[in-house]
Amino acid sequence: MTKVQTKFKLWRPLNDSDCKNLSHVHSVYGILGAEPKPSNNELFVEYDYSRLAVDEVRGVLAEHGIPIV
Repeated sequence: MTKVQTKFKLWRPLNDSDCKNLSHVHSVYGILGAEPKPSNNELFVEYDYSRLAVDEVRGVLAEHGIPIV
């Protein structure tokens, strides 16, 4: 396992619905964690690089409605 942490910019602050959707992202195989920063304009995602590429992580976030740039 190769753990990688990537930062994604958000185009708007997360709302309650986004936070609920973000909790579902954790169930995707290979994603280890996702945490918004206190400024609420960035999202840090930790994932297994041997399972997912950064573009796949970006796709998972988009599929779950997370407002990444």
